[in-house]
Amino acid sequence: MIYNDVNALKAQVDQWKSEGLNVVFTNGVFDILHIGHVDYLQKSKALGHKLIIGINDDNSVRRLNKGPERPIHPELARAGVIDALRCVDAVIIFGDDTPLQLISTLLPNVLVKGGDYDPNELDESKKTFMVGSKEVRAIGGHVYSIPLVAGFSTSEAVRKIKNQE
Repeated sequence: MIYNDVNALKAQVDQWKSEGLNVVFTNGVFDILHIGHVDYLQKSKALGHKLIIGINDDNSVRRLNKGPERPIHPELARAGVIDALRCVDAVIIFGDDTPLQLISTLLPNVLVKGGDYDPNELDESKKTFMVGSKEVRAIGGHVYSIPLVAGFSTSEAVRKIKNQE
């Protein structure tokens, strides 16, 4: 389900937790879905019972400097594709540069990022630091990174498409 209101999603998270379910959170752009994304999301789901995906809105993608042509797909289209995956239980679009506010509000039991992040990094100035990891650990939660599938990235797909023009 795609949530437009963080408070409605927070109520759902609280309900799941009251039922003894572990809530997993991850986030990303998810612009051109590929097997690396699917592998990552399936492995993320396996770390708990319910999987929430935070999707960067179009403006935040532009601020992240993913490339002049990004995002390729608008935020609602990206959210719809992610929401259609069997392993995903909830999707929310966020406009901040990082998901810190979202994570601080939802307080998932598990925070997951890709293998280019280090769950043990404590220095917030490092690129490998996982935003929200301190908040998740503070409630007794767990933080993980999942290895990337070699050879698959949206940036690489865009490069290949551009080279065929």
